[in-house]
Amino acid sequence: MKKIFISILSIATLLTTTVSCDDKLEEININPNRPDILNTTSVGVFNGAVYNLMTNSRGSFSSGRMALPWVQYSAQRNYTEEDRFQFREVTNQSLYGDYYLSAIDFKTVIQMNTDPELKIKNAAYGSNNNQIAAARVMLAYTFLQLVDAYGDVPYYSYGTTDPDFQALQKDTYIKPKFAPAVKIYADLMKELKEAVAMVETNQTVFSQGDRLFGSPAKLIKFANSLRLRIGTRVKGVVPGAEAHIAEAIAGGVMTSNADTVGLTYQADNVLPSPFYNDFFIGNRTDFAISNTFVELLKGQTGNFGVDPRLQKYAAPITASETAVKNKTYAETDDLTQYVGMPYGITSAQAAGQRPGTSFWSSNVLKQDYTEVLMEYAEVEFLLSENNGWSVANYQNGVRASMLRWGVTPAKIDAYIATLPAPTQENVITQKYIALFMQPYEAYAEYRRTGFPSTILKPGQSHPFNVPQAGVTTYTFVALNGLSAMPDRFTYPVNLQQLNGENVAAAAAAIGGDELDTKLIWAKK
Repeated sequence: MKKIFISILSIATLLTTTVSCDDKLEEININPNRPDILNTTSVGVFNGAVYNLMTNSRGSFSSGRMALPWVQYSAQRNYTEEDRFQFREVTNQSLYGDYYLSAIDFKTVIQMNTDPELKIKNAAYGSNNNQIAAARVMLAYTFLQLVDAYGDVPYYSYGTTDPDFQALQKDTYIKPKFAPAVKIYADLMKELKEAVAMVETNQTVFSQGDRLFGSPAKLIKFANSLRLRIGTRVKGVVPGAEAHIAEAIAGGVMTSNADTVGLTYQADNVLPSPFYNDFFIGNRTDFAISNTFVELLKGQTGNFGVDPRLQKYAAPITASETAVKNKTYAETDDLTQYVGMPYGITSAQAAGQRPGTSFWSSNVLKQDYTEVLMEYAEVEFLLSENNGWSVANYQNGVRASMLRWGVTPAKIDAYIATLPAPTQENVITQKYIALFMQPYEAYAEYRRTGFPSTILKPGQSHPFNVPQAGVTTYTFVALNGLSAMPDRFTYPVNLQQLNGENVAAAAAAIGGDELDTKLIWAKK
C-alpha cells in the first residue's frame, strides 16, 4: 500500500509542481479533467488532491510567511518582513491556484463515480456513493479555506444549481463570477449535510489506500464536525446556521482523538512533511517559535499557569538543528531553556536575537508529522461555546489536546485543576493553543473573536531577549500601512488579467480588495 501511495503522490506532485502561478490560474478554467480520468483511479486522484492540498498550504511559504507568523506560532529568524505583514503576492497566487487545483481533482473523483462507465471501474476502490461523499466533504473543506481567506470567491457546488456558482465549469464559464460569501457558507453546510446522508455505513470509503478516513463513521464525524465549525463561525450572519449546528451535533461529531482527521506523511525523505522538507532538505531554517507564544505557555501572559505543551511544541535552546532533526535532545522542566524568537522585530535586529532561541520541537519537525485538517480538541471547544461556555467541554478540549501531544496524565490533571473559568476569552485562548501549527483556523478564529489577547499588535512594545545598543525593548512596526493583523488575503493580482471584470465586482461587493477589509463574520 505504501508503494502504491508513493507512486500516486509522486505523479500528482509532478503534475502540480511544474506549473507556474499564472498557469495554475489558467488551468482552473482550461483543464478541469487533470489528470486523465480514463488512465487513473479515483483513489489515486483523491489521494493526490489531499496531498497537494495539505502540502501546498502548510509549507514554509504558504503557511510560514503568511498565517503562521501572523498568529504568532512562529517568528522568523532572518527575514522578518512577512511577520510584519509584508504580503507575498507570488505566494498568494500559488496558494489560491493550489486550492482550486485540488478542488478540480475532488470534482473529478465525483465524475469518476457518477459517469455510467467510469463508476463501474472505480467501484473496485470503494462504494461509489461513499467516494462521492468523501469528495463532497473535501470540496467543502477546500472552499472553506478559500472563503475564509478571501471572502467572495468563484464557487462550485455538486448539489446546488445556482447562477452564482460558476467555478470549475470551463465549458460554460471561462470567467466565473465570484459567489457571495453568505451563499457559499450556506451551501457548504448544506453540502456537508447531504454528503453525510449519502454515506453507506456498511461499505468502505476507499477499499485501499485511504489516507484520511479509514471508515464511513470517521468520514461522517468529520463532516458533522466541519459543519459545526462553519455554523459556529457564521451564526448570526448566515441564516440557518444555528439549525445546522444542532443537526451536526445530533448527527455525531468527533468524540476522541481517534476521530481527528489529518494527513500523515512518510518517515523518509521521499514524501516527508512540508516543514521537515523545507527545514532540513531545503535548508529553510528561518523559523522559530515566537516569544509571545512561549510566554503564554509559560504562564507569563494570559490567564493560565505553566502549560506542559511547551516542551512538546518547542525544543530547549541547547538543542541544535541536528539534535532536533535526529530527536536526540531531552525535554526539561527548566523553563529558562525555552525562549521564543522576538516577534515583530526588523530583519536588522534579528541577527542579535537569533542565538539562544528555541526551534520547534522534534514533534513538529519530523518526517512523518501529521498535518491536521480538524481535531477532536477543537470540537470540544466548539461544543463549549455552543453549550454556553460549558466547563466540561472546555476541560475535555484541553485534555484531548494534551493527550494528542503526549503530555502525561499526571501533568494533564494538574493543569486542568488550575484552569480558570470557561469565559469566551479562556475557551478561545485554549483553542488557540490547541490549534498550534494549524494556522489558518487560528487566523480565522482570531479575526472572529479577537482572542487570544496575548497577540502582539502593531504599535505595542516588548522586551528584546538581548538588549541592543543599550536598548531593552522594541516596538512592532507593521508594514503595508496596517494597524492590525490583516483581515483577509487580497485577490491575486494576475486574476485581473484572467477575470478582471468579476474581480472588480467582487471587490466592490466586499467593500474593497484590501488587506484590512473585514469578512462578514469578523469581529467589528
